[in-house]
Formats: sequence, structure tokens, C-alpha cells
Amino acid sequence: MKYIEVDEELYRHIAGKTERIGESASDILRRLLGLDVESVNHYAPETISHPSMESVEAPAKAQDVVVINTDLSECINKDELAGQKGAVGRFLFILEAVYRAAPEQFSQVLQIQGRDRLYFATSKDSLLKASKSANPKEIGTSGFWVTTNNNTAKKRTILTEVLQQYGTVEAQIETITNNL
Repeated sequence: MKYIEVDEELYRHIAGKTERIGESASDILRRLLGLDVESVNHYAPETISHPSMESVEAPAKAQDVVVINTDLSECINKDELAGQKGAVGRFLFILEAVYRAAPEQFSQVLQIQGRDRLYFATSKDSLLKASKSANPKEIGTSGFWVTTNNNTAKKRTILTEVLQQYGTVEAQIETITNNL
């Protein structure tokens, strides 16, 4: 497996062309370039290399994005979601569902930050240290905390970034974020 560095815009374009759950970046590029997808021996078809990779020579520094082999919208109980109190409750509920779908990969959300804002952390204190008004809440019992004092539109944006990191297809992202 070789690693290449791509900018954020190109990465999002490639991820946006996903047609099925579990489709790797190599599969997407092969399809877009008209190359044979079926005959390739895949070493790690579940991994998409993230564009924040610092060096082609140092793949260990690559931030990997893991594609979940399930429809995340199926992991979210619609009745329970509807019973959540407000946008904050629904935001936390959806994030917990994402965590439950692939808990070993959830730490990748720590990379999601605003220009001057920390959105996720592994402690309440870290978020409060970054912003006194963060209103941090724990995501279920995951051990991860999220800032909740953003407006609903910003919560949708944050949730979209989380889902994109998991390789979720755009149609699913829209379905899930519209539930906020």
C-alpha cells in the first residue's frame, strides 16, 4: 500500500463520490478513472488516508479515516432520537451512536477543530480550558467530551465532519444531520 498526500478539497471530493458503504479511496479513484476495481488485491480496503498526512515517506504519521461497514442511520433509533431534549440532546445521541458503531476509531474526532475553537476532548477540563463558555458534555459513557454551546447549524457542521471522517456517504450525512 502506497500513501499519497492530497489537499482537503480533493479529499472531500473523493469522499463525496462514495457509492457504497465500505468503499475505499482506491476503489473510488479506480472507478472515477475507469480502472478495473474488481481485480485488485486490497491490502486495507477499509482505510482511507486522510489529507493531513505530513510526509509520503512517513505513513505512520498519516491520520487514517475508517469507513464503517454499516449504514449509520440504521444505528440510530429514530424513536429514541425523537425523545431527546432539544438539539443538544439529539447531537449527543447521534455522536454516541457513531461512537458505538466504531468505538476504537472515535478518537479521530479529536482532529476536528475550529480555527480558534476546540470541539472535542477527552476531558471536560480540556474544553473548559480552551473556552470558559464551551458547556462541555460527555458523549454517553465514551470518555469523549464535546462543546455544546454552538448553534444548531454549527452542530450540523461538526456532525458532518465527524461523519465524513468515518467515510459516510453524503446522502446518509444529510439524512442524519437533518435530524438535529
